[in-house]
Amino acid sequence: MRSSSTIVTGQSHRYMAELCHHFLHGAVALLGEREGRIAFDSGEVYLRASPVTLMILADAAEPEALSALEQAMERQLKRVAVREPELAVEWRRAPQASPAA
Repeated sequence: MRSSSTIVTGQSHRYMAELCHHFLHGAVALLGEREGRIAFDSGEVYLRASPVTLMILADAAEPEALSALEQAMERQLKRVAVREPELAVEWRRAPQASPAA
């Protein structure tokens, strides 16, 4: 299961770096110049920073795990983006493929 959110911000690289750094204590986090990845036991989060947006893609096997990843990312992003209280994080779930009949 996957969901994504594209957040409009001029601070995308800073926020991506802070998210990766924060989750180092409970996950494996990799940070590149424009991309980041955080691997949790329950799933993975991929981050991509552009000059005006931060894209977050969450991937988990179970709906509950995906919801937990979304909540963790959103909660921590709101903490680091205190100067942007209007920052909107709207998750879009990818449709699930129907099993073949």
